[in-house]
Amino acid sequence: MPVKPTSKVWMDGQLVDWEKATVHVLTHSLHYGTGTFEGIRCYATDDGPAVFRLREHLQRLVDSCKILLIPLSYDLDELVEASLDVVRANDASQGIYLRPIVYLGYGEMGVNPGPAPVNVAIAAWPWSAYLGDDGLANGVSLKISTWRRHDPNAVPTAAKSTGAYVNAALAKLEAVNDGYDEAIMLGPNGAISEGTGENVFIVKHGVVRTPTPSMAGALPGITQDSVITIARHLGYEVRFESLLRTDLFLADEMFLTGTAAEVTPVRAVDDRIIGAGTPGPVTTQLQSTFFKVTRGDVPEFRHWLTYP
Repeated sequence: MPVKPTSKVWMDGQLVDWEKATVHVLTHSLHYGTGTFEGIRCYATDDGPAVFRLREHLQRLVDSCKILLIPLSYDLDELVEASLDVVRANDASQGIYLRPIVYLGYGEMGVNPGPAPVNVAIAAWPWSAYLGDDGLANGVSLKISTWRRHDPNAVPTAAKSTGAYVNAALAKLEAVNDGYDEAIMLGPNGAISEGTGENVFIVKHGVVRTPTPSMAGALPGITQDSVITIARHLGYEVRFESLLRTDLFLADEMFLTGTAAEVTPVRAVDDRIIGAGTPGPVTTQLQSTFFKVTRGDVPEFRHWLTYP
């Protein structure tokens, strides 16, 4: 979906006009993919815009940089304040999506990233349902991709790195070109890993199940963790398990989670209808509660919201 321009972008400590937020064609990360990024949602609440789990997202950004040996010149508190500056500088009254990115800039060429300068930027724009309003309401169709998720010893899957998403992009293109909404990738061992930008959940006999990120090669999700916490708060049992594609086919319910995807039901996988083919009761309750949490309507989880 096209990005709608907003007013200001934060770049290396300064708020600049949207149209001036540019980089040189010889920016190192453009050529070699050595960068890290985050996706963070700011939601509209009765008390004004509120950023959902801001510190956790930015801590993951810091951790990703550590994994990739990218020296950050900003600490966590500075990144938090910079993100809030972006929210204040743009119209976030109806909600807004934040994209912090750490990239290696202009001045060095060659595979060795060490001498390249490190740049940090935070942009924001309005972003509605990632997999579509209909998908959010009625569920999406998935294809098991022919593209495998990275082996964690080939590309560190615990880091949200820019270049690693070539893998996800290939899987997404394959799924969309074949008539599906999204792809599911298998890990190196053949078990279920994740979607192209989402974690995977199934419900079987009332138990909520999701692959263990470190075992499946999936990125540990902030929304994944939020939904697990909400599910346990509501009294559901949640298990981390190794899942095969047949576990998806035979699930009673299935849904995806992610900052962009939020909580999206799944109606079919590889042309197998999941459950009744409509969002099930557990999925519906978790989705409804998640959106109440993001609006600040659940007191137990208001600490997840940061107000500018």
